[in-house]
Amino acid sequence: MSRKHLVATSVPLVCSLIAAALLAGCATPPPASRAEATPSPAPGPARAPGAASAVPADGEAAQREGFARWVAGFRASALAAGISEATLRAALDTAEFQPRVVQLDGAQPEFTRAVWDYLDNTVTPQRVALGREKLAQYRTEADAAAARYGVPASIVAAIWGMESNFGSNYGSTPTVDALATLGFEGRREAWARGQLLAALKIIQNGDIDHAHMVGSWAGAMGQTQFLPSNFLAYAVDADGDGRRDIWGSMADVMASTANFLAQSGWRAGQPWGVEVVLPPGFDLARADGQQRQAAGAWAAEGVRGVGDAPLPALPDAALLLPAGVRGPAFLVGPNFRAILRYNNATSYALAVGLLAQQIDGAPGVQAAWPRDLQPLSRTQMRALQTALTQKGFDAGAADGVMGPATREALRRWQRSVGLPADGYPDAAQLQRLQQP
Repeated sequence: MSRKHLVATSVPLVCSLIAAALLAGCATPPPASRAEATPSPAPGPARAPGAASAVPADGEAAQREGFARWVAGFRASALAAGISEATLRAALDTAEFQPRVVQLDGAQPEFTRAVWDYLDNTVTPQRVALGREKLAQYRTEADAAAARYGVPASIVAAIWGMESNFGSNYGSTPTVDALATLGFEGRREAWARGQLLAALKIIQNGDIDHAHMVGSWAGAMGQTQFLPSNFLAYAVDADGDGRRDIWGSMADVMASTANFLAQSGWRAGQPWGVEVVLPPGFDLARADGQQRQAAGAWAAEGVRGVGDAPLPALPDAALLLPAGVRGPAFLVGPNFRAILRYNNATSYALAVGLLAQQIDGAPGVQAAWPRDLQPLSRTQMRALQTALTQKGFDAGAADGVMGPATREALRRWQRSVGLPADGYPDAAQLQRLQQP
C-alpha cells in the first residue's frame, strides 16, 4: 500500500517503493474485520531521546517496560484530550510493542524500481480482469459514489485494487499497536501520537471496535488504506447504519474513497490525463510536471495525443516524462494531482490512472519504456548530487533523493553539455559527471 505517501522520476519511484512495501507487508484480513487506507506518512523528526533506539542492552524486558511507560504517558494526554477511560482500557490495556513495525519503518531501500517495473507489477492483466469483475459485483455502490462525488467508479476501483488487491490483503496489524510502537520508537513520535489519538476517536465514535481495527504496519487501515486522521476527515457512512465502515461495507469503502478524491480537488468530467507525443525539438525543460497551461496551449506547441488524437479539454495541464525523453509522455491535469494527494508518487498515480482506463476497456501505455536503463541506487544518487554541486550546479543536499533542486541542477548540466534536458538521471550521465 501505502499511504502511501510516493512527481517527476526518482523521488516518485522511491515513494512508490514505499507504497509497494506497505502492500507487501499486509496480511490477509481476518474474516470479521473491514478495511480502507491512504498515502504513506511523511518522514518525521529525528529520534527522540530515550525512545526504542536507546533501549538498554538487557533486552526485551527493558523494552517492554519502556513501551509501557510511553503508553502510560500517552494515556494521560489522551484522557485530557477527551478520550474516555472505557475507550482507553479497551484500546491500550492490551497494546503490545511490535518489533516488526520498527524494522519496516527504519528500512530505507538502497535500490529504486524503474517506473516500468512498478507498473508491470501493479497494472497486470490479472488485476485489470479482477477489477472489472469486482466493479461489476459492486456496481451499485460504485455508481452511487460516482454520482455523489463526481469520481468515476473505475478510479475508485483502481485505488481499491492498488491498496488492498480489491480487499484481499489490507493488513492484519492492530492499528493501535502499530501507532503506539511508532510513537515509542520515536523517529516520528509527534506524527504517531496524532494518528493514535485519531484512532482512539474512531473507536470512541463507534465506527469500529479495537479488535477489528487492523491494517498495515504503518497505521493505514481498511480496503483503501486510510490513515486514522484521513478517516476522521473523509470517511463516509454511505449505507446509513450509523458507522463509517471502510473494512466491511462496500458502500462506505467506495463513498469514502471518492470523497477523499473529491475533497482533494477532483474535477468531475475531466480525465486524469492522456498519453501524448511531443513534437521534434520540443523544449524538454517544459515537461517538468510543474508548468501548467490549458491543453489547447500545449496543442498549439505541437503536443498531440497518441495516433494524432486531439487532446482532452484540460484547463490546467502539465507534461510529464516519468522515464525521461526516451520514455512515454503524458499530459496530466488536476485529477492526476488529486490522486497524488492519496499517495504522493508519480508511479502510483500513473498506475491508478492506467489501471482505471484499462478496467474501462481502453488500452494501456502505447510508447515503449526505455527498459535498458537502470535507475540509480540511493548511493549513486548521492554521488550524482555531489558531482553536480562540485561542477557548479547546486543540487542541494546529497541525500540520495531526486528532489526539485537536484532535477533542476541536472537539467542545467544536461543543457551545458548538449544532452536532452529531461532531468532524468542514468548511470552513463553519472559516469560522465564524475570524470575530471
